[in-house]
Amino acid sequence: MAAGAALPYGTWPSPISSELVVRAAAGLSDVRVDPSTGAVWWSESRPDEGGRITVVRQDPATGVAQERVPATHSARTRVHEYGGAAWWVADDTLWFANWDDQRIWRRGPGDDAPVPVTPEPAQRHGERFADGVVSSDGGWIVCVRESHVAADGTALDEARNEIVAVPARADGGGEPVVLVAGTDFVSSPRLDPTGTRLAWLVWDHPRMPWDGTELWTAALVLDGPLPHVVEPSFLAGGPDEALVQPEWTEDGHLLVVSDRSEWWNVHRVDGTGDLEPLGPVDAEVATPPWVFGQSRYVVDPARGRIIAALTRAGTDALAVVEQGRVREVPTSFTAWSALRLDGDGRVVGVAAAPDAEPAVVRVDLADAGSPGIEVLRPSRDLGLAPEWFSRPEPIEFPTSGGRTAHALLYRPTNPEVTASTEERPPLIVTIHGGPTSAARPQLSLATQFWTSRGFAVVDVNYGGSTGYGRSYRRQLDGAWGIVDVDDCEAAARFLAERGDVDGDRLLIRGGSAGGFTTLAALAFRDTFAAGASSYGVADLAALAADTHKFESRYLDGLVGPYPESSDVYAERSPIHHLDGFDRPLIVFQGLEDEIVPPNQSEAIVAALEERGVPVAYVAFEGEQHGFRRAENIRRVLEAELWFYGHVLGFEPADRIDPVELRGA
Repeated sequence: MAAGAALPYGTWPSPISSELVVRAAAGLSDVRVDPSTGAVWWSESRPDEGGRITVVRQDPATGVAQERVPATHSARTRVHEYGGAAWWVADDTLWFANWDDQRIWRRGPGDDAPVPVTPEPAQRHGERFADGVVSSDGGWIVCVRESHVAADGTALDEARNEIVAVPARADGGGEPVVLVAGTDFVSSPRLDPTGTRLAWLVWDHPRMPWDGTELWTAALVLDGPLPHVVEPSFLAGGPDEALVQPEWTEDGHLLVVSDRSEWWNVHRVDGTGDLEPLGPVDAEVATPPWVFGQSRYVVDPARGRIIAALTRAGTDALAVVEQGRVREVPTSFTAWSALRLDGDGRVVGVAAAPDAEPAVVRVDLADAGSPGIEVLRPSRDLGLAPEWFSRPEPIEFPTSGGRTAHALLYRPTNPEVTASTEERPPLIVTIHGGPTSAARPQLSLATQFWTSRGFAVVDVNYGGSTGYGRSYRRQLDGAWGIVDVDDCEAAARFLAERGDVDGDRLLIRGGSAGGFTTLAALAFRDTFAAGASSYGVADLAALAADTHKFESRYLDGLVGPYPESSDVYAERSPIHHLDGFDRPLIVFQGLEDEIVPPNQSEAIVAALEERGVPVAYVAFEGEQHGFRRAENIRRVLEAELWFYGHVLGFEPADRIDPVELRGA
């Protein structure tokens, strides 16, 4: 192809292939710094290894990185099904929850292989562990346990969540000892510097942890016959205040992130439970705790300051909070997570930018105005010039009820093609999951896959998304299936009316909660030409009956209590409103999904096929909620591209195996 040739949108040849999307990809998540050695540890999710999660240790002297979880294991927990914080380090020893059996395993610095710590449960995956901290003497792991079996080995009607102490040095027989119980959910057990006080968070149905939580503390006794807590006491929080990430300071003060001021800011907790804001700012320090162990701020005791990631208008910045003032640190990164502090007062974390995938970096803030940045674990070398990447443009647009909603617009970008002047590009409206979540302005090859082929993409942060304050986050209360659909439709119409995209070639796609919004938009509106749903919700009542404990009452807030509001559930469920659902649909589903079970996708596919609506169904054995295996990630991208070409009448430049269309 001659450089600069004009080609129809959607047909542009691109080096950003489905194979490149997954090649040597590694999802970087948690980061730890071992205070005893200064070594930095991080976890990597690897699609080309079936989505296995390994843990890597970087030698502080040589910089050499060594994998510490063997290929036979995967450091991933099933607590809350979404997991997170599945591994912990102390004294150069790694403990991790293993995916296959959910037991805790240990690997010391001289061990050739890990050994199990906790016993084999009576039922597979019957006991699960997450969010741990190792006691100062290395003898105990204090963590969250989720039990699905009773003491006699029978299955529980509902899983039981507790904070337990696990003998850290046991070899397969480390029976956990219950420290905290009695609430529906617990998280964030944190030991003070002396190891004698424990802080933690709790909440009960029907709240979610971004709605309202409570902060508790107690004296902790680990050196008696059995570990136990003494005089547990409530400190702060409640049904309308979401507390996140409690942390102890070196001098024994307790900090926590609270949204009582509208924004998730860091506060100090006094002895009476009152909260003092340490640096009030109209920005969010926290993100919704879908997974355990998220760390968005660290305490720098030597300098008497806090370093935090702030989300403002959907974009992250690193900031220093000192003496009540907040100063943003100039960097090129727009997304931060997993912040830790090393022994020299430097911040270590995962950072990404619009032209850079996530990397593990270390930031020296000796001069906060000119930080020194060292990349410890670089993102992969894509072999692409920056000109290939479409940069996100934050946009605001009017929507229903006089509201303003937010999105990130990615324009078609390909340096080897001249955009046609005779047409406008098709638009893919992408809907994040959750729905309490957000699209972030960082490089995603899955997005660039589309923009480099001539599609515009808009990532919509509809009402209910995070990063814009508590009031914006609560816009979905009782309105899921309305506000989100309104905002996604408004984003598409706004861009079409502005002349950015072709209003006759609007597509919509999403996964999980985003899949529900996709199905609802196609069932209740006539704006979109076609849609793609990945493990989406078609029947709200069925979801309320079938989903796992963590989200079993989530719909109480998003839709209404069930069964009292069963009529609303029926009104909002796409499966019950197919008269206007006449646009083609492609559906992707993992067959081991316990969050949105396969029966949701199977029901909508069967119903549309019966009505003669073109529908494709692509199911994957061995996949859960979200696709982790390289071959399946590739198939989703390619099948979706083929589907859009079929619907819109263009031939992709890629060679793709076609998809079976039913009902056509």
